Amino acid sequence: MNKHFKRAGWVLLFFLAAQATHGQSINDSRFGKGLQFVAADSSFALKFSTRFQVLYQGIQNPATDNWDDRLLIRRARLKFEGFAYSPKLTYKIELGLSNSDIGSDIPDKTNNADNVILDAVARWNFAPGLELWAGQTKLPGNRERVVSSQKMQFVDRSLLNSQFNLDRDVGLQLHHQHQVGNMVLRESGAISMGEGRDITVNNAGGYAYTARVELLPFGEFRGDGDYVGGDLEREQTPKLALAASYDFNDNASRARGQLGDFLTAERDLSTVFVDAMFKYRGFSSMAEYANRRAPDGPVVLRDESDAVEETFVTGNAFNIQAGYLLPSNWEVAGRYTTFNPENETGIRAQEQYTLGVSKYIVGHSLKVQSDVTLQDQPGRDNTYQFRLQMELSL
Repeated sequence: MNKHFKRAGWVLLFFLAAQATHGQSINDSRFGKGLQFVAADSSFALKFSTRFQVLYQGIQNPATDNWDDRLLIRRARLKFEGFAYSPKLTYKIELGLSNSDIGSDIPDKTNNADNVILDAVARWNFAPGLELWAGQTKLPGNRERVVSSQKMQFVDRSLLNSQFNLDRDVGLQLHHQHQVGNMVLRESGAISMGEGRDITVNNAGGYAYTARVELLPFGEFRGDGDYVGGDLEREQTPKLALAASYDFNDNASRARGQLGDFLTAERDLSTVFVDAMFKYRGFSSMAEYANRRAPDGPVVLRDESDAVEETFVTGNAFNIQAGYLLPSNWEVAGRYTTFNPENETGIRAQEQYTLGVSKYIVGHSLKVQSDVTLQDQPGRDNTYQFRLQMELSL
């Protein structure tokens, strides 16, 4: 990040803070809800918020029997959202500031710049229950990925998500929601570049096509809780969300579709997700299954000696987690994840068992979370990981 970008960022931040103090709705702002104001003529609205996570992580190294640890800023974000011209045209801009957010291992594909932009999307509510999205944002893939990193039940997402999620991409999305009695149905689809966020070079392969269908048989969750970790709303009646997603990445050039290294050859990648969320009176449970295949060709790329040189990440994974929120806002949760890559890839299978404890001081806006994970890989000694993280969101 160059000095001009830093200077512009600080100027923008102070400008917004100064403007927000004169906004119509500043008196309604409160901790965790950001700064908000509406133009005098109601032609636009802006909400500004910021958050960061401080993470301690320690892992037992089975090779040396040492305890390898680190303390870092896991995430630091600036977010701007509101409406422009009409309340039917909303927008969201989210910027990442931490090294974990903006680091790039593909500088030649991102104009040798940091990956600062996470979201930059406009959403047009052009008909009842219908929205057209344009820009860069999360694709309608697995539930765990769509859940904000601020609102997770554990310190971070599961191994399933790290291997198979679709992440963000640039393109168009269409979202529809309607109700049949008490039952809520949602359908969404996307056409995107297929190579992930902040790519500036010409498209190396084809586009990605994503579709998702959701069913909420007992009605909507309170506080959009079907995309929030833990039952902080303490649902008084059982709530269930069932969903399935499909993504076809035509001639994918990256190892995991929208993520991973750019490889020297391209393959069609087909990814299926099935997921569910259940909540009732402080108890919550979420389950996901993912399966990725390359139907039209080998997933590994070999050199002249027939040794594996590169590989697409294919296979399947399953994740299930559950937790209970005590009246004191302490939560105890458990998670089991299994990752089964295709044998041809040469990637090791893995199982993870995680136990987490969280204290929600002000919901997901101010919380402290910790978890312990046993990592089991065939042919290797088990490893143990401990994490402790604080989240602060204004």
